[in-house]
Formats: sequence, structure tokens, C-alpha cells
Amino acid sequence: MIPFVDLKTQYLSIKDEIDTAVLKVLDSTQFILGSEVAALEAEFANYSQASFGIALNTGTSALHLALLAAGIGAGDEVITIPMTFVATTAAICYTGATPVFVDIDPVTYTIDVTQIEQAITGRTKAILPVHLYGQSADMDPILEIARRHNLVVIEDAAQAHGAEYKGRRVGSIGDIGCFSFYPGKNLGAYGEGGMAVTNNPEYDQTMRMLRDWGQEKRYHHVLKGYNYRMDGIQGAILRVKMRYIEAWTEARIACAANYNELLAESGLGLPSALPHNRHVYHIYAVRSPQRDALQQSLQAHDIQTGIHYPIPVHLQKSYSELGHKVGDFPHSEAVANEVLSLPMYPELPIESQTQVAKAIISSIR
Repeated sequence: MIPFVDLKTQYLSIKDEIDTAVLKVLDSTQFILGSEVAALEAEFANYSQASFGIALNTGTSALHLALLAAGIGAGDEVITIPMTFVATTAAICYTGATPVFVDIDPVTYTIDVTQIEQAITGRTKAILPVHLYGQSADMDPILEIARRHNLVVIEDAAQAHGAEYKGRRVGSIGDIGCFSFYPGKNLGAYGEGGMAVTNNPEYDQTMRMLRDWGQEKRYHHVLKGYNYRMDGIQGAILRVKMRYIEAWTEARIACAANYNELLAESGLGLPSALPHNRHVYHIYAVRSPQRDALQQSLQAHDIQTGIHYPIPVHLQKSYSELGHKVGDFPHSEAVANEVLSLPMYPELPIESQTQVAKAIISSIR
């Protein structure tokens, strides 16, 4: 069987370092935040070309606190896309604000910047682009629109650790960047984890207080906060994995290039990385009008695949109160109906990639 992801192989490759790091935390008893988490914050912020990193318990918490730190609340509107994981929308709703969707670009699957301005109203306070599947959204037009309308830009970089836009690392391009360390991510914890990065010291201070019950110092609660702190063990694990993230990222890029070559004549829609972007391929998603049949065929060949995401957020039952219907965002809906995520992880052997490609081509023929 060819798995969709293989976390065990990666763990075994760094097992001694991981085990030592975990035992160090157990010995220190710094189980919540602590020195390992503080060191991770500095290292990941530097990696993302940002001044500050705020370690959190999930990527969703990063989005939530970023919005709160930017002053987003009840009655406000935040522009984003429906072709994303539901957490992007959920975080907006947590603040009491309303998500306002615009469609995606049909080539990159990121926000269609030509549609943003027409979605702006007097209640719009922020733009929340999603760097979907590991490719940056087109940030320069987004920033230009935000400057003209006095809007905050919060990057959902949950799938884009180390991705770049015109030489700049995502997360540090807008006002705040939000990352997830869910185990399957390009930089994944062994449990839950997240990070917000920013160059704004006020946002940094606010998010630090909000993650720890709004405390300025112990038992001095100046804000109504949350319990969003990162565990010390996760901080230590992620610090070990930070040593390998660039090598793993380059392996993903090489894997994607190999897939591109193997599937060039398949007739499938292949991922399109813009020339000025460093796409880090958290997901390698192909497009086919016969997606479900293709998935079933690959399953018959013992090849695991995924679908990210089969129902765009505007058509999810849980967000029906937003009042959207089929046809409102046609590109998002078409992508949701056609994308299939192939096995993608740094340790994926070339032989397995070849086997996947052969199975795809044989099923299409």
C-alpha cells in the first residue's frame, strides 16, 4: 500500500533526537509554555522572517487571536474564500464578525484579487487570504487594496510553512500570519499546535496575553482571554523538526516536479506554481471531472488519496445562515468537485510516485 502520508517513517528518521527532546521536557517539568516553547517562537519567527512568534495550542487559535488582536468583533466583516478548511471561517465567527466570501482564482485556488474590492463595505475590517495547499496568494494587490481601505491583512498560512511570495516568506507579509502544526502539516507536532507571527509589537503583546487568560502578569487579567497555550513537549518536538524543515520542503518540491513530469500527458489538471512563488506542496492536488471514479480506481491499487475539500464552506450546513447557494462561487465549487490529493510527503519514494502515476494513467485509459 502507498499511504497518503507516512508520519511513522519521518518519526523513525529522527527518533533519537525527538525522544531526547521529550525526555528533557519531562525532566524539566515545564509542561506548559516554558523555555522550549520560547525558543521555538524565536526560531520559527526568524524562519518566517517575522519579528515575533506567539506559540499556541492550534492553528485555529492563531486565527482567532490574530483577529481579536486586530480589533475584529461583532458587526465587522472579514473577506476570505470559501475554498478552505472550515477553521478559517470559524475563527471569524468566533469573534462575532461575519465572513464575506469571494471566489478563488481558478489556476492557483487562492483568493481572486480582482473580486476583493467589490466585496468591501463600510463594515469591512480585514482581508484573510488563504495560502491554499502551500502556495501563496497574490499578496501585493491584497496589500495595496488593504492600504487604500485601511484594512488589516491576516494570512492563513496553515498549509504554507516556508512558502514564499516574491522572495518573502508568507506569514510576515501581512499584519499577522497564522500557522498550524497539526501532525500532517509540513511542520507537524505530535499532537495539536499553532503559531502566530507578526512584526507589530502591540499585536504580539495582545496575543500573548489573550492566549494565557488575558494575563499581563500572573493573576492580573487585563483582557478577557483564553487557554490557548502550547505544551512544552510540542515546543520541544517542533524545535527538533525545525532542523529538517528546509530539507523536507525541498523533498516535497522535488516530489511535485516528478509528479508533474510523470503526469504531463495524463490530461489531468496539475498544480500550477506561479513563477514568483515558492510553492511548498502541503497538498499535491490534481483535477479531474471523474474525480470519484479516479479515487476508487487508485484505492483498488492500494493507493491512498484525499480530497481537500469536497464541500466549500459556503455550502456547509453549519454556515447556512450566511445565505449562500450553489452557483454563488463557481470556481470554488468546481475545484471542490474535481480535486484529488495524491500521496505527498518528504520520504515518498520515487518508485511509489511512479506507481501512482502508472495507476492514474491506466485508470484514465
